[in-house]
Amino acid sequence: MKNIFSDLLAPQGSAYPRQGKKHRGVALKSEPEIAIMRQAGAIAGTVLAEVRELAQPGVTTGELDRYAEARIRELGAVPSFKGYRGFPASLCVSINAEAVHGVPNRRRQLRSGDLLKVDTGAYFQGYHGDSCITIAVGQISAKAKRLMEAAEAALYRGIEQVKPGNRLMDIAGAIEDYVKPLGYSIVQDFTGHGVGRDLHEDPHVFNVRTRDLPNVQLKAGMTLAIEPIVNAGSRFTRTLKDRWTVVTLDNALSAQFEHTVLVTPTGYDILTYPDPARLRTPEKIKRLGLKT
Repeated sequence: MKNIFSDLLAPQGSAYPRQGKKHRGVALKSEPEIAIMRQAGAIAGTVLAEVRELAQPGVTTGELDRYAEARIRELGAVPSFKGYRGFPASLCVSINAEAVHGVPNRRRQLRSGDLLKVDTGAYFQGYHGDSCITIAVGQISAKAKRLMEAAEAALYRGIEQVKPGNRLMDIAGAIEDYVKPLGYSIVQDFTGHGVGRDLHEDPHVFNVRTRDLPNVQLKAGMTLAIEPIVNAGSRFTRTLKDRWTVVTLDNALSAQFEHTVLVTPTGYDILTYPDPARLRTPEKIKRLGLKT
């Protein structure tokens, strides 16, 4: 298992200039750090909510990425993903059997029925917010809708286990116990991760029970990116020749949701909800969106 993005055979031509010194161990965030991470998370969540409105048949994934980058910068942040280990865009956009890390393309148009995963990060005043949603483009099949709903519910089952004293295995077990009876599988090649000054910090936040990774006890001040990837078929994946896009091995549909979550003294707080005060109305998004 590895963190999303970590250890990928990505192009190395562009160093990631905004990543600070790597912090070893699991960082506990102070109140001032948490306040900044709330803003970073809200920016990521706001941009994803607006991208959802734009993701219509005929729009290209490149257009979505262009909008997201401009909007992240307009909100005072920098795209976390662009340039990270050579990744060329501000969004990961993965369609249907593409599970994660899809690269936006200005010629690839969305089609009605597509199951679109959109993942982004915002780097604000030295800290990252990281989030992902799955979007139904136009009219999707009942099968795709059930998978999408299951992936979102699985995320929240995991989040409900976040509180001091619980362990990562409690999160993983809740996700696994929800998903498997539905007949779906959980990708094990990639995990969630800590997030903060660095886009990817310790610990690995796994989504199934495992003895391969440390079963860290949760403490107040931890910030975790929880992000199960749920497949309609096999859990196995492969990486395409672009060395980024990860697809299901059996070409089955895949869905993913992610939030950055703070461990509080009494439970959890989700940091990547959209900011209602800064969220554009659907009418304004559609009017200004692809002109941004």
